[in-house]
Amino acid sequence: MCTTRKGGVSEAPWSSLNLGDHVGDSPESVAENRQRLARFTGLEVDRIGWLNQVHGTRVVELTPDNAKQVPEADASFTRFPGLGCAILTADCLPVVIADSDGTVVGAAHAGWRSLCGGVLENLVSAMAVEPDKLSAWLGPAIGPDSFEVGPEVCEAFVQHSPEAAKAFDTKGARPGHFMADIYSLATLRLSQVGVSSVAGGSLCTVQDREWFFSYRRDGQTGRMATLVWLKS
Repeated sequence: MCTTRKGGVSEAPWSSLNLGDHVGDSPESVAENRQRLARFTGLEVDRIGWLNQVHGTRVVELTPDNAKQVPEADASFTRFPGLGCAILTADCLPVVIADSDGTVVGAAHAGWRSLCGGVLENLVSAMAVEPDKLSAWLGPAIGPDSFEVGPEVCEAFVQHSPEAAKAFDTKGARPGHFMADIYSLATLRLSQVGVSSVAGGSLCTVQDREWFFSYRRDGQTGRMATLVWLKS
């Protein structure tokens, strides 16, 4: 599941369901928003595993012993029911992965740096399930009509896979720049490791001001959370 910006107590510019504790919002507001999230999901607030996201590729396993910690990582997975893998975003791509037998779930913060570096491949590998048994969901992120990038971004992806060139278009971009489709790039990376069941990828955080936070659009703003967990 992915939250929206609605339903919280934070004041502007974080209004209103800001779940990020690193963006200048009051700690009291973030704490109340996280309590509301816990009540909505049915999870205990201290069994939601937050990460210190650094646009890297590290994956951690969430267990009952470490759920209260906030490790430096950009993806997590768990085999324990009642533990929520949580990702914070405001334009970067959140990706949820689950196996068909309901034994393991994971979530990744796939901004372009993490995505290019291999965070999805690392998560799939860490989950240790045959890729054809995995399904992925791509949450709200900056869409292809809003995501202008420099040539170095295009080059980095194409160096990894020439097929990635299809996800970059010069139409609508400034000279020397490209419009990037992060949804297509994530789908390509997943398919290359055998995950062919991919859903989502249609919501743009930048263009939908009413429902989503967007760092590129607003600068100082809140963060949405994407969560996945196993039920008991």
